[in-house]
Amino acid sequence: MIGLQQVFKSFGLALVGTMHPRMLWLSLRPFLIVSVLWGCLIWLTWTPALEALSIFLTTSVFTSWIQDGLIWAGFENARAWIAPLFFVMLIIPLITISLLVFIAFSTVPAIVNIVAKQSTYQDLECKNGGGLFGSFFYTIWSALICLLLVMLTLPVWWVPPLVAVLPPLLWGWLTMRLMSYDVLAKHASSEERDLLIEKYRWPLLTMGVVSGMLGAVPTFFWATSALALILFPIVSFVALWIYSLIFVFAALWFSHFLLDALKELRQEELDKALTVETRVVDMELPYHG
Repeated sequence: MIGLQQVFKSFGLALVGTMHPRMLWLSLRPFLIVSVLWGCLIWLTWTPALEALSIFLTTSVFTSWIQDGLIWAGFENARAWIAPLFFVMLIIPLITISLLVFIAFSTVPAIVNIVAKQSTYQDLECKNGGGLFGSFFYTIWSALICLLLVMLTLPVWWVPPLVAVLPPLLWGWLTMRLMSYDVLAKHASSEERDLLIEKYRWPLLTMGVVSGMLGAVPTFFWATSALALILFPIVSFVALWIYSLIFVFAALWFSHFLLDALKELRQEELDKALTVETRVVDMELPYHG
């Protein structure tokens, strides 16, 4: 029976698989592409964005109290670093979501194909329950919902306990949705996919949250370290590669778990069909008493 034991088993398989050179390359490729795109965007917008944020934080009645409170608490140089800190806090979720979306759309199918070629899953029939456009719209819709939740909860990220709780929950929920859909898109029908996601909702959510907790480590460092502000370009690129590696690990984890669950689901359906057929045959046999 698929359950907690399979969660740990697939975790171990994913951990070993992540160290494979091909998986390391699959984590490096999206990292390089997203790094170049965001690096250019940050380079072009850094100065005007800081100026606009500084004016907003100083003049807005909703945010001026933050700067005044920091100065009152003894941080006299708060004006110098409060705007860069806000900019980093705003840009982190955007970078993370864009990287996860890019990996889900471009890298997960390649990872699923690699896992599916293993002897354990190579007999699985491909029913193509999710196409390219379905995956695209599902990914974009899920990312928009997550981004909205991030924007709504971002003000309370400054509260010490919540900065360690909210990011893992948000990334975990998004990871669960994207990975579950994309892993099953090729091999499962839409009915099988919905059934598996409903049946294993809590194990899948747990896997997503654990992946989110791993991904929250660089987020926590970015949000709390003064060194992250001083060395923002270097730190951001290193953290971005860590994100990418964790998302590749999550794709392997979900692939092993869901393909195994799909295999068992079809075996159960086959056993039920054979049982029903046997009963029908037994009932139709003539009685010679």
